[in-house]
Amino acid sequence: MSRATTLTADQIVRAAVALLDEEGLDGLNMRALGKRLDAAATAVYWHIKTKDELVRLAADAVWQEAELTAVGGGGGDEGEGWRAAATASAQSLWGVVGRHPWLSPAYGAYVIYGPGKARHDDNELAIYEAAGFGAREAWSAAATVLTYVMGSGLLPALQAGLARRFTEGGKAAADAYEAMADDALEVAKQFPRLRARIDAEAAEWSAPAGSGFDFGLNAILDGFEVALARGRGGGPGQG
Repeated sequence: MSRATTLTADQIVRAAVALLDEEGLDGLNMRALGKRLDAAATAVYWHIKTKDELVRLAADAVWQEAELTAVGGGGGDEGEGWRAAATASAQSLWGVVGRHPWLSPAYGAYVIYGPGKARHDDNELAIYEAAGFGAREAWSAAATVLTYVMGSGLLPALQAGLARRFTEGGKAAADAYEAMADDALEVAKQFPRLRARIDAEAAEWSAPAGSGFDFGLNAILDGFEVALARGRGGGPGQG
């Protein structure tokens, strides 16, 4: 029996996720995937025809790692309930992005859909409808948070890609990267606030992992609460 017939689409997708985690989007191709699976690239094509399809399936698979959070389980009032659910949901998806840094750039470069993402999107709509948003505004609220989460994942993804690029390039590439980093610092120091931050003690600027993400998320949710309080949620009985 040929390897093409013994392979399954699920095996291929799981191998693709592992390859993406290690090599990023640029490192994903059918030949590399076939090597990881101990199969010819043609065996992969037997099940999945294009890289676009493969990325979509891999992205939807990891999206299923995001936890669904329901409103009303926290014992607080309705406002606290929806906000706690929204926070937990966004933080869970942020965790997925952290484990799979390629997901954010893939979201901007490929058409991503499937049951994993759909279940997450449906849950998000339930959260924001429970908050008091009408159907259209709930969709906008969910899209705003999703855009924030995915956008926040771009910098770590770029840093991971740069690290791979210069590590694989040997000493010459590493030296070039260090020179560019030094040059970037010198440019930044021409501006007073950036210079103050760069020159400050590292401990002064250190913060727990994720605090920057939480700051932005809380600002967004604060804005939603203000909109709801002003009757701008579009829900029943609101203007």
